[in-house]
Amino acid sequence: MIDNPALQVFAQYTPEQKLTPGYGDTYDFYVGHDNVHGILLWLLTNEKKQFKGNMFGFDDQELNDAILAMFKIPSIHVQLSLDKSQAGGVHEAAILKADQAQDPADFANSFTILQSATHQISHTKGGTLASLGLFFNGSTNWSSSGEGTGISLKADIKNPPGYKAQNNTLTVSANPVRLNLFNVELDVEHNAGLKAKVV
Repeated sequence: MIDNPALQVFAQYTPEQKLTPGYGDTYDFYVGHDNVHGILLWLLTNEKKQFKGNMFGFDDQELNDAILAMFKIPSIHVQLSLDKSQAGGVHEAAILKADQAQDPADFANSFTILQSATHQISHTKGGTLASLGLFFNGSTNWSSSGEGTGISLKADIKNPPGYKAQNNTLTVSANPVRLNLFNVELDVEHNAGLKAKVV
């Protein structure tokens, strides 16, 4: 399989400054080794058509602000689903309250707080980006330690004091079949949340 050039942009977020040859159309990044926060921010700030996502942990103001920036562009469709138990956390609740205050109508149309179909946590962690033709998923929650935010990728520069990184993965893929399947699943989860009216 030929390595997909669309993923080469993410080489800059690895300490090696390159992707290992032979990856095909999907690449795995690791919190504590790669700049996962930088990858997520690049994805959100470069999408020009449609972002659909479902996140369990949603505690990253910078990524949230990137989503809000998409809201302000009428040509970009945004759909975000969040887990009920996590969305009730102190910081996450504050982020969502501020988001809702900025544009209550858009918030109501685009955000949903949900549980699984059997009233368990909504543990999906990922999203699709239509114009980029990419999707991401993995175990990474959107938090400082979840993403390992602030990592130094240079051997001669140490991580800042107090740096924390969980063991998490982030997969980014340009596989069109997998992207379409994930896109459909995100719709199913989001629409079920809207119908259930958890909040």
